[in-house]
Amino acid sequence: MTTPVTIIGAGLGGLTLARVLHVHGIPATVYEAEPAPNARRQGGLLDLHPHSGQAALEAAGLIEEFHKLILPGREAYRVMDQAGNVLLDLPDDGTGQRPEVPRGALRQMLLDSLPAGTVHWGRKVTAVQALGDGRHQVSFADNTTVVADLLIGADGAWSRVRPVLSQATPEYFGVCSVETFLFDAETLHPASAKAVGAGSLFALAPGRGLLAHREGGGTLHTYAQLKKPQDWFTDFDATDAAALTARVAKEFDGWAPALTALITDSNTPPALRPIFTLPAGHRWDRVPGVTLLGDAAHLRAPNGEGANLAMLDGAELGRALAAHPGDAETALCAHEQAMFARAAAVEADDDGFYTTMIDDHAPHSLLALMTDAEQDA
Repeated sequence: MTTPVTIIGAGLGGLTLARVLHVHGIPATVYEAEPAPNARRQGGLLDLHPHSGQAALEAAGLIEEFHKLILPGREAYRVMDQAGNVLLDLPDDGTGQRPEVPRGALRQMLLDSLPAGTVHWGRKVTAVQALGDGRHQVSFADNTTVVADLLIGADGAWSRVRPVLSQATPEYFGVCSVETFLFDAETLHPASAKAVGAGSLFALAPGRGLLAHREGGGTLHTYAQLKKPQDWFTDFDATDAAALTARVAKEFDGWAPALTALITDSNTPPALRPIFTLPAGHRWDRVPGVTLLGDAAHLRAPNGEGANLAMLDGAELGRALAAHPGDAETALCAHEQAMFARAAAVEADDDGFYTTMIDDHAPHSLLALMTDAEQDA
């Protein structure tokens, strides 16, 4: 079985690529390991940037649909210390250029924009083998295979396509995150809702912090960030919800109750999210018939750019393939060189926001960073 373009991964990058190809009349098939679109939560809010995520949606012909997903007022930012003292409060004055949208709704918008049957669910890739002449065989956990004339790995940090191009593997960044949710917070958790405010909260101390976002429907979505060695979360059963909650709560002992409740009162089991990265400057030599995009290509610590870059990668690759009909190699070469340059520019411009949040001078180090950014705006 062959398809003109075979995409592995139905994340934002892979779906943006499929949509831009569809706009240009180029058929694609997407294979996704998850069994269904709603098999799991798709993360929290995303702020889409004008020159990357929003530009990708322009190329996909979806910018008007995107505008309908924006949650107004969410570009507000608040910094607290562990006692709950507000150190910085930046309201959403309506002039921001990075509107917040729910990741799940954005993904569903992209899915809805594709022809029925484009995405094949429950197809977990186990191996990719080069067959020669730019063709690759993709093997799935259900013992089926497909042969791809043009293969795109949009399958994230633990990409099964990447080994065809590169021997690089993700390494632990030294920070882990534990994700929790409070539902109907205004009614059931009013103190926490008041603490989080209208948009995003950063409650910080050296080596630890709480990043909370107000989503739609009164939901508070929190990531407890901890600077810890890898054995901190590998020496016990992290799938034991009570054990993980207790271990994380201990790290925030003595913090304001409205803040610790974001962890201890979660309406969902806590989810451990260790942070991994690929080596800075990751790139590879051109291999016919295959390429990567998004986290599969340039996985970094969260910096607000990951989803935006993945979507732009997908859009630009789709446009390159449309601009070079019958000459996929020229398109792939152009895509990779542009993507490498974009990723390098983001790395060079990285202000260390993620590590600054919980460095030895937190929260004052983040205050200084955000105050400087506000003055430069």
